Amino acid sequence: MSNVGINIRNYREIKNLTIEELALKIRVGTKTLESYENKEKIPNLQTILKISTALDVPASELLDE
Repeated sequence: MSNVGINIRNYREIKNLTIEELALKIRVGTKTLESYENKEKIPNLQTILKISTALDVPASELLDE
């Protein structure tokens, strides 16, 4: 199973952003972002790129197992 959701949560917390703040930055609903972080859904590549930009981390860091 992918660790993308865990990585998103970890970097979001490092950047001191709430789920709501990050969701606004990447223009998705908070429930959608929660589903990524809870490993219920895996974001597509375009969304991963938006998240990496918003968190100022390379996309490869989010995809790292």
